[in-house]
Amino acid sequence: MKLNIRKASVQDMPAVLDLIKELAIFEKEPNAVAITTDDLIANGFGNNPLFYCYIAILDDEIVGMAICYFRFSTWKGKTVHLEDLIVKENKRGLGVGKALYTQVMKFANDHGVKRVEWVVLDWNKPAVNFYESTGANLLKDWYLVQMDEEGLSNFLEKE
Repeated sequence: MKLNIRKASVQDMPAVLDLIKELAIFEKEPNAVAITTDDLIANGFGNNPLFYCYIAILDDEIVGMAICYFRFSTWKGKTVHLEDLIVKENKRGLGVGKALYTQVMKFANDHGVKRVEWVVLDWNKPAVNFYESTGANLLKDWYLVQMDEEGLSNFLEKE
């Protein structure tokens, strides 16, 4: 078993999209993925990429990925947001997730950020336990707030 973590390329985006779809199924939102491979390529590559992607390759197969991007905190300054980290279900428990997580933390450290943050579902106990074991703090007194496309449109119509 040879595990390799590297920055994703344009050619990796179909496999990354498959992992995103697998994550959506795991998170009980199988129909939520609206992006395409072309969207990933257009937004992740070029002069001003909106995200950075690392992939995990195990025995010549892409088995996991992590997507992150820079954010700005008015309290801390430059931060990194870990958007998604997924490992194929049949490859979990082999250290792939930890290797991807470590790569994102190295990326953040190399860029001198003041914080890395992400969201984890409260029912995903293996992930919660893993993150806590690494020293991450789970902020239980904060709400995750989102405005979807329909909500945005409805709000702006009323303004």
